[in-house]
Amino acid sequence: MIHEKYELIYNNEKADFFTYLLDNSPSIDPDRKRPMIVICPGGGYVHTSDREAEPVAIQMLSKGFHAGILRYSVEPAVFPTSLCQLASAIGLIREHAENWNVDPDKIIVMGFSAGGHLTASLGVFWNKDFLIEQLTYSKEQIKPNGLILSYPVISSGPLAHEGSFKALLGEKFKNNHSRDFVSLEKQVTNETPPTFLWHTVSDMAVPVENSILFAQSLLKHKVPLEMHIYPEGVHGLSLGTEETQSKGRDNHIQQEVENWIEMAGRWVKGL
Repeated sequence: MIHEKYELIYNNEKADFFTYLLDNSPSIDPDRKRPMIVICPGGGYVHTSDREAEPVAIQMLSKGFHAGILRYSVEPAVFPTSLCQLASAIGLIREHAENWNVDPDKIIVMGFSAGGHLTASLGVFWNKDFLIEQLTYSKEQIKPNGLILSYPVISSGPLAHEGSFKALLGEKFKNNHSRDFVSLEKQVTNETPPTFLWHTVSDMAVPVENSILFAQSLLKHKVPLEMHIYPEGVHGLSLGTEETQSKGRDNHIQQEVENWIEMAGRWVKGL
């Protein structure tokens, strides 16, 4: 496995992008091209969670996928800083796809909570002029081929996780137009990539309606969708296992949701 760190800089704000690239075996398939999963941890646009980073990357590697983790800029950096960093990470992967043995048609972005908002933002904005004008890559180079959204922050409306939007927008949070622009259920088009979603009904931090609103917009625009809603589970479960349990937080272990990662893996293989 090749494990490297790349620095992605936008407006003097630096993001660290860590790659986990599996080696090809001459005795199995020396020319194998693998999907690559780019992971955006959550953290309310205030920090990026360790619980939603390397443990998830390891699960992706176990399924035969390459993985990457983007430690994107958070508060006081404001929109679209982290979005430009994520777009640049996708462009970097496509730039190196041949050497890294990546299938350039299977670059998937996976996000948790506020990282889910960042992931979905690339999904709805990848072809927009305001983004392309700030990058050295074309829209074709930064397009994700699929989105995996885990209990994502989506809507800035009545069901918003307000703290995420305050951190994302800074002073512009007071502007109704700015809040509407990053309310992503309003930005879906038929060019939004296929999406895998999961959430829990009992999530009190980011209500499940965030995922439902996004799913309804995807259906309206005939975007392929797989969605799983679990009855129980707090916000921020990650894998729902002991591996991603915060110290002293038994409610981070939720056996009922542990299968989401397996279903997401099958979904990627079916794209």
